[in-house]
Amino acid sequence: MIATGLVGIGLDFHKGAGTTASLISVLYLCSAVAQPTMGKLATIFGARRVFVSGVVILLLAGVIGAAAPAFGFLLVSRALIGIGTSAAYPTAMALVRKRADELGTGVPSRVLGNFSIASQVTIVVGLPLGGLLAGVWGWRALFLVNVPLALVTLVSTLVGVAPDRPVSRDDRGSLFSTVDVAGIALFAGTIVSLLLFLSDLTSPTWWLLPLTLALGAAMVVWERRTARPLIDVRMLGRNRRLLRTYIRQALVALGTYTALYGLSQWMEESAGYSASQVGLILLPLSGISIVVARLVSERGWVRWPLVLTGVSLVATGAVMLLITHTSSVLVLLGMSALFGLANGFSGFANQAALYVQSPADEIAVASGLYRTFAYIGAIFSSSLIAIAFGDKATDPGLHGVSYVIAAIGVLVLLMSLLDRAIPPRADR
Repeated sequence: MIATGLVGIGLDFHKGAGTTASLISVLYLCSAVAQPTMGKLATIFGARRVFVSGVVILLLAGVIGAAAPAFGFLLVSRALIGIGTSAAYPTAMALVRKRADELGTGVPSRVLGNFSIASQVTIVVGLPLGGLLAGVWGWRALFLVNVPLALVTLVSTLVGVAPDRPVSRDDRGSLFSTVDVAGIALFAGTIVSLLLFLSDLTSPTWWLLPLTLALGAAMVVWERRTARPLIDVRMLGRNRRLLRTYIRQALVALGTYTALYGLSQWMEESAGYSASQVGLILLPLSGISIVVARLVSERGWVRWPLVLTGVSLVATGAVMLLITHTSSVLVLLGMSALFGLANGFSGFANQAALYVQSPADEIAVASGLYRTFAYIGAIFSSSLIAIAFGDKATDPGLHGVSYVIAAIGVLVLLMSLLDRAIPPRADR
């Protein structure tokens, strides 16, 4: 929703486009760090408690943003939104895994499919809802709307989700050792420095690269030695199939966001479509994603949807290579549909692979780290687009983006075909 209010925020606080865009990046950075951290806290203190805490943070963020007297308050609000909403996915995966194991139902494919569908619904609803709120009540409504959403979620969680067990005596020890504060700090430093480096490769800040490597090495050394690590690097070293799932997810996110944002920018700047027309052209993406995610999840397919994800990305790149600013809107709708196939096939299949490849007691942290890899792909995509387009989104720039997307599709295809650890179905 925030995309619809950036212009108004800039006018009210006398900020340029680059400054207001930080409201987007600060949420990505906070979410990338907070996702596995919330998973760690859920493992220690209980998924329901952490989820409720995240909703309360979201509620507070909505109030701060709606009443912000200065631009800095909006940055704080967006950071808190990133932290609060980061509690949702890892705790949801932990709650679903716990219930499925208790009932002996196996992999809850339909529920995992619903997660993918919910993500697509928010994409469809977010922009028009944001436009309506900002148009009628102003940009402050984009923050205030989090308050009723948080209240509804809070009540439904307290009523509909069983309480966590009491925190055991072992979990009441030193906060530093139990939560692995040092590990969280090293992980945060590694991820933030990496994402800042990847976010602007047109003029790279080269000192961030050795800093990332140094912090990452320190994190690995620390996590290998501590008794209760945030990131169990030993487990990841043994569980290489899970590590490959993370890399595959980062590649899919990189390809999808590069195609989505690159095409959107090109349609406005070169093809001459308005923002609302671009939104309509991209509607098939979400619609087809929802249908495909439902189809795949009901049958529990994992391997072949991942293979078809790679095929869809290659096909998207091939079609993109052939279009120009004079191409028919039907061609653009067809390309949007190809995005939808890639998104729909990968959404459930990668989640199902994560579910079956993660240890039950590590599912919350593993799910949070899964989202972190997706954020890495999303932020890296902005740099690829900037390199391809330069000052303006032209036809040659779009064709450069097409080669990148096709190459990513080939990598995803090869990883899916050659990785024998990917189960054919979720129940296998």
